[in-house]
Amino acid sequence: MSTLTPDRTPRFQPGFSRREMLRRTSTGFGMLALSALMADPAYAGLVSAASENPLAPKPSHHQPRVRNVIFCYLSGGLSHVDSFDPKPRLDKEAGEPMPFKTERTMFNMDGNIMPSPWEFKRYGSSGIPVSDLFPHIGSVADELTVIRSMTAKFMAHAQANFYFHSGTPLAGFPSMGAWISYGLGSENRNLPGFVVLGSGGIPLGGISIFGNGFLSAVHQGSFIFPERQDPLGNIRPRESGPLQRRKLSFINELDREFLAGTAGHSQVEAAIRNYETAYRMQSSVPELVDLSGETPATRRLYGIDSANPAKAAYARQCLVARRLVERGVRFVELTMVRGDGQGGMSNPWDQHAKLVHGHGSNALAVDQPIAALVKDLKARGLLDETLVIFSGEFGRTPFVQGKDGRDHNPFGFSLWLAGGGLKKGFIYGATDEYGYRVVENRQTIHDLHATILHLMGLDHQALSYRFGGRDFRLTDVHGHVIQGILA
Repeated sequence: MSTLTPDRTPRFQPGFSRREMLRRTSTGFGMLALSALMADPAYAGLVSAASENPLAPKPSHHQPRVRNVIFCYLSGGLSHVDSFDPKPRLDKEAGEPMPFKTERTMFNMDGNIMPSPWEFKRYGSSGIPVSDLFPHIGSVADELTVIRSMTAKFMAHAQANFYFHSGTPLAGFPSMGAWISYGLGSENRNLPGFVVLGSGGIPLGGISIFGNGFLSAVHQGSFIFPERQDPLGNIRPRESGPLQRRKLSFINELDREFLAGTAGHSQVEAAIRNYETAYRMQSSVPELVDLSGETPATRRLYGIDSANPAKAAYARQCLVARRLVERGVRFVELTMVRGDGQGGMSNPWDQHAKLVHGHGSNALAVDQPIAALVKDLKARGLLDETLVIFSGEFGRTPFVQGKDGRDHNPFGFSLWLAGGGLKKGFIYGATDEYGYRVVENRQTIHDLHATILHLMGLDHQALSYRFGGRDFRLTDVHGHVIQGILA
């Protein structure tokens, strides 16, 4: 601060802080702006070392219908007209041009109408039609809630993958698993609240699809690889017993001293808690992925010992997913193993050519394990408190691309849910006679997210986080709970 000397020259006084300047100048409006910024957790970072564990169980907004989610994501885009939305008109008009104007497709190499190469059969007392791609899933048709009227905003894989996971086509936003972990915490202090089983390929867009975005790092998806000797990377201890414990205690003291020096910065606190969780996972994860205690009947049910390596790998994911929800992990996502046994792939369901081979081999890999997961959860009394989701990022066109493929179709596609709080053996919504556009009960990914949160006991409009000067939520400013599918 400066004052005037007798000769009218300025004299500066030491100790005048910027905060004091803001308080004294412009009638205090600068201080008002600063106080607004400091109220934002993204700027303040004032979580103290003694703050509560961000992964501790938290109360829900209302009575939850389910406690856990298992997400079977079919990256690449499963064809709805070849799986859960039969269209007899495609058979009647095979080889003819589409009778109405269609939108531009991803590659814009559109041909004539192509019927499904697979027959559909009705299953269970509900009579839900399922194609011959998924006979095992057909056997649990009475547990399914099939939505035939889903839409997506984007037809490029990376954008659609981000949109399906985080409600936005951009990187840097929290995945729905991270939102659920943030909203409810974890019921197991030895495991994270959000786990990704990494046996398959990572969807286009990369691992940030499973990220925490601007939420605390403790909520990001933790990768576990069930088939590896080290299922969790960089976690095998070099020492064990008292020596390791003494080293960790010393490191913890250093971490806490550093945390105190940062005024309890939230990111530092999150990093410390991640290390602590990692230590506890050293013993819990090996036990989790050790399937030797599972009965031969359970192994046969899932197909763990299948001669098909893709089926065996996906079966292991499904069985580990069941074991994770048994242990209280809130959100588990499975990654798609390429069906032809050539290893992981970012978009294995993306059949712009060779539809029969690609969809056929992929379905063979996932059909039995996913049906076994539903049956096993039900037999153990877990299905009523678990939500199983089966979907890709969009559907595929009813007309051919090239010789024997289908292009992307975001204007109407199918997915199914199974678990507590839903109408079972139920079909909701419809596409037109060609399976191209939704004509009844149109839904968006925001609506699906709102419904998932609702079933978990969370109000999608109340679950928010202030970042960058505004409140964010998984559904942004959109979304409605799909009341028509609730029991």
